[in-house]
Amino acid sequence: MNSLYRSHMCSELNESNIGEKVKLCGWVQKWRDLGGVIFIDLRDRSGIIQIVFDESTDSDACKIASTLRNEYVIQVEGNVIRRSVETVNDNIATGIIEVKCESVNLLDQAQNPPIYIDDADTSKESIRLKYRYLDLRKPSMQRNLIIRHKVAGFIRNYLDENGFIDVETPMLTKPTPEGARDFLVPSRVQKGNFFALPQSPQLYKQILMVSGLDRYYQIVKCFRDEDLRQDRQPEFTQIDIEMSFVDQDDIIKINEEMITKLFKKIKNVDIPLPIPRMPYKEAMERFGSDKPDIRFGLELVDIKNVFKDSGFKVFADSIASGGDIRAINAKGCGESLSRREIDALVDYVKIYKAKGLAWLKVTDTGVKSPIDKFLNDEEVSGLLLATNAEPGDLILIVADKPDIVFDALGHLRLELANKLDIKYKNEYEFLWVTDFPLFEYSDEEKRYMAKHHPFTSPNDEDIELMDTDPGSVRAKAYDLVVNGVEIGGGSIRIHNKELQEKMFEALGFTKESAWEQFGFLLEAFKYGTPPHGGVAYGLDRIMMLLLDLDNIKEVIAFPKTQNHGCLMTNAPGPAEESRLRELGLELQEE
Repeated sequence: MNSLYRSHMCSELNESNIGEKVKLCGWVQKWRDLGGVIFIDLRDRSGIIQIVFDESTDSDACKIASTLRNEYVIQVEGNVIRRSVETVNDNIATGIIEVKCESVNLLDQAQNPPIYIDDADTSKESIRLKYRYLDLRKPSMQRNLIIRHKVAGFIRNYLDENGFIDVETPMLTKPTPEGARDFLVPSRVQKGNFFALPQSPQLYKQILMVSGLDRYYQIVKCFRDEDLRQDRQPEFTQIDIEMSFVDQDDIIKINEEMITKLFKKIKNVDIPLPIPRMPYKEAMERFGSDKPDIRFGLELVDIKNVFKDSGFKVFADSIASGGDIRAINAKGCGESLSRREIDALVDYVKIYKAKGLAWLKVTDTGVKSPIDKFLNDEEVSGLLLATNAEPGDLILIVADKPDIVFDALGHLRLELANKLDIKYKNEYEFLWVTDFPLFEYSDEEKRYMAKHHPFTSPNDEDIELMDTDPGSVRAKAYDLVVNGVEIGGGSIRIHNKELQEKMFEALGFTKESAWEQFGFLLEAFKYGTPPHGGVAYGLDRIMMLLLDLDNIKEVIAFPKTQNHGCLMTNAPGPAEESRLRELGLELQEE
């Protein structure tokens, strides 16, 4: 680190440097004048070291030090000395040494910062994002970005060692239907036409397999113009991987090795291999989610048979209309949750379109519930048996359309885990979810749509169902889930032109519209395409898990807000009228 400005980073120094003359640079973290002796905590990216200015030995340096304040940028030169025993600071890496300053150079002054440059800062997120350059000075934020750098480096090295080639793909692509909403970029040269920013390099990486690259990867920015939530941003970083001449097991095996080695390196956590696999149907029926958190129970129980002849209208109507009835046994919650808290759970499931939430408290003498008068003894005993209920338990029931039942109870079990304070710090449960449906029916569009994307291959034995029963077709698709978070997903791709055209037809494309939108892919498939497949990971989500964080903004240097804005730069902003004219665009008032 020897340079004109400094010889070491602050936290590089230790006992072995005692007696050495060093030059350091950084920011003033703290300033203390004890009368004749001034102490300054100097901070750089590596950490903090204490600098001592003694008026009796160097009055000039002490005079300059007396003018310094927090966040001033300085250069100091002096000798590394051992601290006295009573002043050792065990809270910092350099706590047994300090630098006795001989000269100090003020490189830049600083106004009083609007946020506290310390991990104890409690500023609102909006202030942190507005002054992100100050927020990023905090040790925790710098640690997050440094670990992110190490994660990306590890992944690159692993893939390089396993024969993958890093290939860049275009950022200006063709707008295509299906999937999330594209960000559009108007073309100045071809007025009236638009590029799209890529939601992923999906088609390009398939073309690379047609090109014979065999193994490709890329750590790349992707873009989706969709509403945000805690774990989603309009631009995100994807670890993109594709392989030729492979089946699902080949892809899962190499990815299991990469991810488990990563968690071992960063977290020193051993993940047993092979990672368990669970079919989509089982995940939904047991956990109400295709990304189940399997660290705790609270599983869904099918109770339709218990109430198949019920006189309770809510249950009877649900069964008659082809709906579902499922329950969760919240063990021990019958005594711990108040009526007010249970009513809050009733309101909670309505967020997920459930019409209501029936509940029963199990006691030594039977059940207590607003609906117990509608249930006969046989139904009550059948319910207790099906849910393995005991006195003190709370049974929660949703009866509705199957997708609403799964969604409502799937989220309810997570809400219950929060209420019960179920915490598994540094515990990681990995799961492959497989055999996804190839299609899902859209009530809004009144047609089948691709569950993942239109290039996912159906299971061989289900191809004949694409014409007669699309909802039963399973895909060669797989997601990697950790603690209820989907960190990656992929599939074996369609590599045959005729099957790809059949897929487009099942999604409602005419032959002409399919060729208009995806003709370059179909054309490429004419010239010999290897079987291929891959997986894509969300690097930002992986970082959240590795760092035990709940907010994706904590692992991104310059994130966007809920309304896609950057508070630091005030982007997006208006365009000059002359630029709009160049692009052939005209703004209309709403």
